[in-house]
Amino acid sequence: MLQNKHTVFDCAIIDLHKIHNDAGNITVVENGFNAPFGVKRIYYLYDVPGGEERGGHAHYQLEQLIIAASGSFDVVLDDGTNKKKVSLNRPNMALHIVPGLWREIVNFSSGSICLVLASHRYDEKDYIRTYDKFLKYRT
Repeated sequence: MLQNKHTVFDCAIIDLHKIHNDAGNITVVENGFNAPFGVKRIYYLYDVPGGEERGGHAHYQLEQLIIAASGSFDVVLDDGTNKKKVSLNRPNMALHIVPGLWREIVNFSSGSICLVLASHRYDEKDYIRTYDKFLKYRT
């Protein structure tokens, strides 16, 4: 049974703020400040071949902040009823993804880096790996 009925409309872009300096910009992510959850794991996707997709799963509990640290890509969110595409292309903007949503990351530009901050450590039991199982979970 679904403990929370999050929809794609519960996901939002968070402006992480850019601190400008003539020597280069910096953006800071801090627990309890601009991260809406305590960050327990950080990973990044890179060297994604043209036309390839990442994601293709949902999580029971995990929340994520997804950032285009370099380049651009699209995140397609799906709650079983609604779909929402979010384009990311600025390293100071993060997409907050709530639990219980299917996500696919597509349209990677050449040289892009997808930075992911996660609310939990890796746990295979938290993943919903097939779309059919996801749809059953959502009903």
